[in-house]
Amino acid sequence: MYVIRLADGTLRVPQSLTSEDGRLIGNAYVELEPGDPDYDTWLPESLTEEEAAERRGRWLTDNDELEREFLAFKAEQEDA
Repeated sequence: MYVIRLADGTLRVPQSLTSEDGRLIGNAYVELEPGDPDYDTWLPESLTEEEAAERRGRWLTDNDELEREFLAFKAEQEDA
């Protein structure tokens, strides 16, 4: 999940909610507006919605070679 910077400057910051025993209940986004205490912390790593979509698309298209390398490595390990 990425920190998303909307056109109006609002940041959507990913946040996970866990139970008392540590089990994941869910993932969501919290919106921070300029002036919020944590805004300046998250701003440098934020991406526009377009940049986030481009990264997701690149990961999907560029992942094929990485997956082939991993499967070849895994097969080597199983043969050894």
